[in-house]
Amino acid sequence: MPTPTLEPMTHDAPSASPSMSLTPALEMGRPPTPARTPSTGRLIGIDLARGLAVFGMYAAHVGPDPAVGGPLGFFLELARGRSSALFALLAGFSLVLITGRPHPRTGRAGRQAVGRIVIRSLVLIALGFALTALDTDVDVILAFYGLIFLAVLPLYRLRARTLAVVAAASALVMPQLLYVIRQSIDNGDWADTVIGRDPLARLSDTDGLVELLFTGEYPVLTWMPFMIAGMAVARLDLTRARIRTRLALTGGGLAVLGYGGSWLALRLVPRAQTTIAAATDGDAGASAWWSDTVGYLIDGTPAVWLLVAAPHSQTTFSILGNTGVALVVVAVCVAATARMPRFTRMATPVSAVGMVSLTAYTLHILAIRAVGMEEETVPALVALLAFIATAMLLASIWTRHFRRGPLEYLLHTSTRPTRHIK
Repeated sequence: MPTPTLEPMTHDAPSASPSMSLTPALEMGRPPTPARTPSTGRLIGIDLARGLAVFGMYAAHVGPDPAVGGPLGFFLELARGRSSALFALLAGFSLVLITGRPHPRTGRAGRQAVGRIVIRSLVLIALGFALTALDTDVDVILAFYGLIFLAVLPLYRLRARTLAVVAAASALVMPQLLYVIRQSIDNGDWADTVIGRDPLARLSDTDGLVELLFTGEYPVLTWMPFMIAGMAVARLDLTRARIRTRLALTGGGLAVLGYGGSWLALRLVPRAQTTIAAATDGDAGASAWWSDTVGYLIDGTPAVWLLVAAPHSQTTFSILGNTGVALVVVAVCVAATARMPRFTRMATPVSAVGMVSLTAYTLHILAIRAVGMEEETVPALVALLAFIATAMLLASIWTRHFRRGPLEYLLHTSTRPTRHIK
């Protein structure tokens, strides 16, 4: 059975019962015993959700502009920002799979798992900067993910409820902290001093850690909550219908709280929409409660910006809304693959992309660089469909013969030295 993308599952257990927890028993050399805990076998629904996240990023990078309007424009706008948030949440899920699900590994096994995460993080950071150096129009997310892995790794032993509380607290606090830090960067020169002394900035010809932490498209401070939420989800027993239902309801509630709260706040604060529109490169603030069409922050934007929920706005409302959407997608994908065998078979090509998502993500950036998609050499919708079809075809063929994708295998191989950790 193929293993997942960025981080492989702890064990391949295709024949395990959903109510069986095999990891502890296999590691101790004892036969498996039934347990009311999350299965360590593959959750096809997670692969399906990850495949959809990849396609969402394809849509954002090579698809038509959401300004086309209509149902197509709506779905294209829906994919922007929310697909990368879903990817981040699923990355947190994978982190728990490596460090131990349902129970975190301890002792030597725990130290080795931590070592694997550290090595993978460094590889992702290097790969992310390498893809950024290709100078495409894509804001490559991998380096940010790599650093977020390191930032949330100390939390890997926490329980689901504690992780959920930490995710909620960070969603409330981190956006305000990021806003203050960005204001200090705009009004001072300390960031330039840090960048000048940052070896990562010199090696990558970027702003280095300052960009990864504060000023980039996916700043670590405000993207940590997604990964922590994914870690909490991984602690749940998703084989139980009641858990999946609660997860979907929680996601729906967060989406309403995030987007609905922003919509309400923008109408209660006098002239909020007008102020936002005037302070961005967008032409209106009416859609700021859910859409990135409002544009991006420009120096001097007042604190009213914290009221919007646009996917890339790095606000509390944005994080709540995006997390809610991601949780609903995960719950629906897991439920559908658990209860609908025919649908699961039909969705196999999408799940296959999810199994090799690091490779699929990287290759689409290389393809953009090779064919110059920024120059619109072909109609955007045709390009998007071609990217999706090609990814499904190649992933389906590959996963029939190999356990991991090409880059997933290299990532796995890079962690072999951790076997020597005592």
